[in-house]
Amino acid sequence: MKESKPCIYDPNFLPTNIYSGVPSFLNLSVVEKKEELKDLDVAILGVPWEGGCTIGGYSSCTDGPKAIRSASIRYTGYLPDFDLDCFDVLKAGDYGDCAVQNGNYDFTFEQICKCYGDIVDAGAVPIVFGGDHGIAYPLISEMAKRHPKRVGVLHFDAHLDNYSHFGDDELSRCSPFYRLYNDPNMDPTKIVHIGIRGPRNHKEERQNAKKYGATVIPCMEVKKNGWEAAIKKAIAVASKDTDVMYVTICADSLDAAFMPQGPQDMCGLTSFELMMMVHEAGLAGASSLDFVEIYPDTLTLQPAAHVGCWAALYFLNGVAEHRLKAGK
Repeated sequence: MKESKPCIYDPNFLPTNIYSGVPSFLNLSVVEKKEELKDLDVAILGVPWEGGCTIGGYSSCTDGPKAIRSASIRYTGYLPDFDLDCFDVLKAGDYGDCAVQNGNYDFTFEQICKCYGDIVDAGAVPIVFGGDHGIAYPLISEMAKRHPKRVGVLHFDAHLDNYSHFGDDELSRCSPFYRLYNDPNMDPTKIVHIGIRGPRNHKEERQNAKKYGATVIPCMEVKKNGWEAAIKKAIAVASKDTDVMYVTICADSLDAAFMPQGPQDMCGLTSFELMMMVHEAGLAGASSLDFVEIYPDTLTLQPAAHVGCWAALYFLNGVAEHRLKAGK
């Protein structure tokens, strides 16, 4: 695998394809063998999966990884906000998509665990693009197998996603955190739900959070006290007596004005608030991120895909700064 770094303003630019017609994320080198992961600090993984659709029908979130990769080739790792290019510190590659099979949770979740486990075991930071939020369960539970009871979670969302079931479906996007609450390797008191709001929550979900001891930071609290206070509180909970902090972001943590190609939830976070909090998570030592639930076929400008790129880059900038300060 050749070493690569994203660039812009290059008249000779040609995309590196992850598969036919789709560029790799940020035009990074494609990782074709898991043995190559050991040479990386960061690895991208796509999960083009949709399970039970809680809004009825089909949401197009399976196109998320493709849309995010396609949007990403206009970006580099440099953020003038912090005067740092994360790829001056971090070597990254794109591990492609894990295998999925429509309607088959067992096969798909097994493949998610396998591919994600490859990245974790190689010592790289996984950046995962979904797909629906049901994938948070196999991803986080796979990390927890390696750090029993010592994984902290920062969950950005409009919804708690801890409902016990969706009809007969216990693995849908509305239930991953209920599964994690009951995972023998997880401590639910180390899970923080941030940005929760609105009428698409069920009363049982708030009761479940209280029952299992998870922390809830409603969006109203973020707005009243400010994003800095909110993320400081969240990190304090998720980092206490843990080895790993995992960041999981549903697109609808953002207000509908900032996420026109996702679930339409009002009264939410601004893109600035989300990026700053995600950056702080990286700076605090978080070592895994997923971004899920965009519906990229609604408009032509693909704003949701661009938000996914920005979230990953602000997180990685924080990770890079953390490593620089730690002298790694």
